[in-house]
Amino acid sequence: MEIININGTDRKLYELVAPLVMNPAILRQNNNYPFKTSRRHRWFIALDNDSNVAGFLPVRNTTGRPYIDNYYVRGDREDTIEMLLDAAKKEPEYERTLTALVHKRHVIAFEKNGFSTFLEWKNYHKMDYNGKT
Repeated sequence: MEIININGTDRKLYELVAPLVMNPAILRQNNNYPFKTSRRHRWFIALDNDSNVAGFLPVRNTTGRPYIDNYYVRGDREDTIEMLLDAAKKEPEYERTLTALVHKRHVIAFEKNGFSTFLEWKNYHKMDYNGKT
């Protein structure tokens, strides 16, 4: 599997993720919340051996902490989550601190990668990474 990273308004990003983010089944997995991007986003995209998107992790640069939200992982695979998080944590601006809005079904995978919960809701956890892994 290969992880690439792309700026939030790059044409290649739209080519790769549009078929997924417009797919009703994928939107349901995201609790029908739309996927968003902007110039302030950097997307980490996992490509399988056939160059199909196996997952993506957008990180929005905010005035506080870089923020992960509205990510997707085909089949909820922990190894894909780990590879995407590792790629994000290697970026100099993210290596020390990240905040993530995490689906309940992925909390354990994020915990294994150094994130800890600081807020919990019905469907999500808000988690922080503080450069501990």
